[in-house]
Amino acid sequence: MSPFVFLLPLGAVLIWSGNMTINQLTVGAIAPSSIAFLRWLLALAVMTPFVASAAWRHRAIIRREWPKLATLGLLGMGLWQGLAYVAAETTSATNMGILAAMVPLITVLLSALILREPPSLGGVAGGVLALVGVSVLLGQGDPLSLLDLEVAVGDALMVVAATCYALYGVMLKRWTIDLPPWVLLYAQVVFAVLLLLPPYLAGPMTPVSADNLGLIVYAGIPASIVTTYLWMHAIRRIGANRSSIFINLMPLFSAIIAMLALGETVSSFHFLGGALILAGVVMAQTLTRPLARRELPTASRETH
Repeated sequence: MSPFVFLLPLGAVLIWSGNMTINQLTVGAIAPSSIAFLRWLLALAVMTPFVASAAWRHRAIIRREWPKLATLGLLGMGLWQGLAYVAAETTSATNMGILAAMVPLITVLLSALILREPPSLGGVAGGVLALVGVSVLLGQGDPLSLLDLEVAVGDALMVVAATCYALYGVMLKRWTIDLPPWVLLYAQVVFAVLLLLPPYLAGPMTPVSADNLGLIVYAGIPASIVTTYLWMHAIRRIGANRSSIFINLMPLFSAIIAMLALGETVSSFHFLGGALILAGVVMAQTLTRPLARRELPTASRETH
């Protein structure tokens, strides 16, 4: 496997890290139901001239697989970011970063239950190590300080959002939908727009203005089209478990973006937390031996 394949989840997580800042900037600038809908409506508008004809040629497959496509659109596009926008109104960016870092471990659990994939040594050890690094980073050198954070409604919503995205990755791996990548993405976006329309109409509907246009554009193009395309490819190439570990890099990337964009200072805990996260990611990608061997069928064992 080419090492360049790891640029797929890395690129997606880098763009998502910028979107974590966008989530906080949207508070007060645009209603959660508005940006959740408008970002995917913009994505649909951008993709339609390029993908609609190909989607029409594959309409028979889309018609046959629409329940799966609708489920993927709901989990990966509607609930993952939609719930995050609502959560941002009642919880902090720190809490959101911690709870988003649960995606890899939830993915490992769901993969074992749904895909019957035994967790790898590197996946478990690397996931735990990366989570420790996230705790060091978000706790500013004192992971125990995170225990003092207040639990809000937004925290519960982020747990649901993280579970939805972990399930999205697992089901994308389980379901083999015979569509070209861009058509697969386009079909999911169509269903996401349809599913997000009722909450948008229920309001409050925030009008597009100079204050929120940039937020919608960033969320709608790089953080919707580009990231989802990269993530789908990553899951198909290296699997849901190994891809999800890269999500632990989000707090590190967010801190780097804050340093570059806002001039925040670098502290020793940034280096320690970052080193632990990177070590966990590398461990998860290199130590791929399953913790438990799969049992061979009885007939197979008898022939040997």
